[in-house]
Amino acid sequence: MRPHRMLRLLGLFLAACVTAAGCSAAAAGPPETRTYYGSFQNVGHGTARTYATVTAQGDPTAVGIRMSAAALEGLPDQAAMVMLDLPGQASATVFDHVMLNWNPHGHEPEILFGKPHFDMHFYMTDMSSTMEIDPATPEYAARATHLPDGKYIPRDYITPPGPLASQLAVPFMGVHWMDATAGMIPGVYDFTQTFINGSWDGNYTFMEPMMTRAWLLTRPTMQEDIKQPQAYQHTAYYPTVYSVRFDHAAQEVDVALGEMILRQKS
Repeated sequence: MRPHRMLRLLGLFLAACVTAAGCSAAAAGPPETRTYYGSFQNVGHGTARTYATVTAQGDPTAVGIRMSAAALEGLPDQAAMVMLDLPGQASATVFDHVMLNWNPHGHEPEILFGKPHFDMHFYMTDMSSTMEIDPATPEYAARATHLPDGKYIPRDYITPPGPLASQLAVPFMGVHWMDATAGMIPGVYDFTQTFINGSWDGNYTFMEPMMTRAWLLTRPTMQEDIKQPQAYQHTAYYPTVYSVRFDHAAQEVDVALGEMILRQKS
């Protein structure tokens, strides 16, 4: 979660954002699924790319980001951002694109998230809608404080109501929601990785894995359930599991939102 004072700086990097287009040929995988990749983008001394895994019938089972091990080295000392298209095979999922952020000095609240880390916003809105989240527009505060109906927000996620929501809205991102059960107690919480959700103008708009560079360098393996809302704003495939692992054969970090289930708009 990032109050606007620090993260307003991220807007300065939009001019440098590069959108990946298209996808590569399908990679070999288990007989029942195939994985399709987006274009490579430079990150650090390495690369990052999105992917979608689908069944033989074309039903999506996962989307994610793969970063080469070298992407964790040679990172800039300034905040940086890359926008990544998902391959076309992800079209039946709720996701449209991914924003990958590198925060070399963390961000506010620094007592919680002051370590160098990556944010990975998986957006359920298109890029033009993301770019319209601009504090220069007169309706910015009203849209920030227009929160989704509670049934659309995943269980246990909270954000301060009313005017404070507009202060917590991040330009070109939206309002960030944190898991109230994650033990984020200032001075006690030891941030390694967490899962954030986001909203804008009455819509649930993104899912965001966050993880420190130091934690990724340990080549971790983890998996946890993604908390679900009571209802869904779109008919689409939604993930139910979040995982991070290091693929030793490919020498890549794999961040996945998987075990997708088709949800009906309700």
